Amino acid sequence: MDRLKMQTPNMAEENFKKLKELFPEAVTEVEVDGVIKPAIDKDVLQQLISNEVVEGPKERYQFTWPGKHEAMLLAGKPTKNTLRPVKGENPIDDACFNNTENLYIEGDNLEVLKILETKYAGKIKMIYIDPPYNTGNDFIYKDKFDTSKQEYLEDNGERDDEGNRLVKNMESNGRFHSDWLSMMYPRLIKARNLLSDDGVIFISINDKEISSLKLLCDEIFGHNNHIATLIWDKNVSAQAGIYKVYHEYILVFAKHIKEIKCPHSLNNEEFVAAAVKKISGRHPASKFTFPKGTRFEAPDDTILVGKIGDTISINIVEGRMIAKNHKLVEDVVVEAGYTQANQMKQYFYGDRETLVDSNGQKITEFFLNSTGKVQIKKIRSVEAPQTTCNFGTQASASLELMNLFNLTESPFSSPKPTKMLLDFILRFTEPNDTVLDFFSGSSTTAHSIFQSNAKDDGKRKFIMVQIPEDIDESLSQAQKDAVNPCKCAIKLLDKLNKPHYITEIGKERIRRAGIKVKDDLRLEISNISNEIKHLNEKIKDEKSSLSPNLEKVEEFEEKINELSDKEIFKQTILDNIDVGFRVLRLDSSNMKDVFYRPRDLKKDDLLSYTSNIKEDRNQLDLLFQAMPEIAGADYDAKIEEVSVFDKKVFKVNKNYIVACFEENLNEEVIKKIAKMKPYHAIFRDSGFPNDSLLSNLEQIFRFESPDTELKVL
Repeated sequence: MDRLKMQTPNMAEENFKKLKELFPEAVTEVEVDGVIKPAIDKDVLQQLISNEVVEGPKERYQFTWPGKHEAMLLAGKPTKNTLRPVKGENPIDDACFNNTENLYIEGDNLEVLKILETKYAGKIKMIYIDPPYNTGNDFIYKDKFDTSKQEYLEDNGERDDEGNRLVKNMESNGRFHSDWLSMMYPRLIKARNLLSDDGVIFISINDKEISSLKLLCDEIFGHNNHIATLIWDKNVSAQAGIYKVYHEYILVFAKHIKEIKCPHSLNNEEFVAAAVKKISGRHPASKFTFPKGTRFEAPDDTILVGKIGDTISINIVEGRMIAKNHKLVEDVVVEAGYTQANQMKQYFYGDRETLVDSNGQKITEFFLNSTGKVQIKKIRSVEAPQTTCNFGTQASASLELMNLFNLTESPFSSPKPTKMLLDFILRFTEPNDTVLDFFSGSSTTAHSIFQSNAKDDGKRKFIMVQIPEDIDESLSQAQKDAVNPCKCAIKLLDKLNKPHYITEIGKERIRRAGIKVKDDLRLEISNISNEIKHLNEKIKDEKSSLSPNLEKVEEFEEKINELSDKEIFKQTILDNIDVGFRVLRLDSSNMKDVFYRPRDLKKDDLLSYTSNIKEDRNQLDLLFQAMPEIAGADYDAKIEEVSVFDKKVFKVNKNYIVACFEENLNEEVIKKIAKMKPYHAIFRDSGFPNDSLLSNLEQIFRFESPDTELKVL
């Protein structure tokens, strides 16, 4: 029987274990505060590594700033914090909470990322973030570093229980760039750990920190994994100066660029390209026989023989190219520098249905143009997009938000357009991928996930993370353009009877976006249905005429079949699309300090600790803190609450986990749970009224469900 740790792993310890496995000879022991601890011998490690190890004052290429060392330590520091589920956020809350796979998490994103890492490391396909731009007016997270008491007192500002606070990073601050970099560094470290091997991250930024952010990402992701720096042409000037600034940037990095395939096309249109090139080492001359009946676009009775063309030439070595009804009259052997020789062979002499090019694009035809050159027709499924992008103006993004909330002004000063996020999602994700945004703001990313799934019947999931920034406090420090959005946001939240936090607007947008996406689908289905009715009327009129045009009737019927398939497809999306979200809130551990430091407990304290669980925590809280330690149980898992002899029992992903945190359990309840044959069964230590029943627990499961892993907290 295992006891749950109820905290995230210590990444420094995890890295030590990896080094120990790679270089056991470098492991030694040192005394720290009177305690002997394992350590890495740097001198031995240096001897084992063939490349030179740089240390001391020796010059080297590096990117550093005051506070970087502390930021590195912060990234690896474990957390005992937990994510507590919050019900009551959706109209059909219980069903939505238990079945949706989308997550909205409130809290400091660094702590949240540490918790998410235990479940989602290597699983996130795409990350988009719109962090503070460090303009001197926006807020940044000030993280708790190991500071002296004097430094702490000089810090001038309120801190939360974890030592974090949200502060304005004024340009007059001597650590203006350093504080911003120290905030970003550990978060990007965690972001990289969360990305899948073929994952990508998009980071919005402006001129203020683009150079620093690029260097930071080069260090964390590797400069070779830089995919592109996109330029968003907003078609409007953000400020007046020596130059009018009409653009922002989006940095794009891969976790492993070799794993990135060519981005998906947004159009999927059919296109034609040449299938011959100038003869060269890359495209050597080879012969191919085009059979009689191949499409040949030349006028009737055209005859081509011998060598044709100059730079890109073909040579007819056997037979002649003769055109009749736009087809070859006889077989012909042509020598040329073919780009798709293997695909041509499959098209003319093999299985056409499965034919694709090297990028996976469907090939629909090879044919000869009027000059005898080979052409290929494909359905575009991949393409290389431009780095200069037109996603609409900042005003259009604000208007989109205003229309959604029925407002005359935007509650956000610089929301990002869904068109931009939709572009990234459709190009770089597959229908079952997970997308993360840990500076989620107005929840544009969540809105765009709904839109993308409505397009292709995808099952993409989102994880939004946002600190509950107090808008009243933001208003008190707001300058210029930020004042009116804050006032608008407060007015909106008063109307909704919600507290004045940015997270409340983000969640409300997701609710409204879900409704709108479904309404748009219904309208699309209705329009298709009306078009089908209209075509049926046309067929009826045509058939009743004195001289019906049967070709026209056939054309209408084919169109109706296409529309019927589209109607069924859209109805399937409408019936299955997940527009719900599960709200989780960052909080301190559900466990009392005695759970983590039992050695600190004194005899006089024994009677005061009847339970190691905090009094204000419920059973669902315990389930969500326990799930991260169990492989295969993510925060978006399906949860079902059942009653077993009047005791509440949670079933996660059917019977993968069965958990019961009730007090005063008995053998009857335990046997019933064991007969469910879960992979994992979780109980609370204090749920057993006596040691005898706790001892019998393993015996009961050994008899009823021997493969179940038992865990207690």
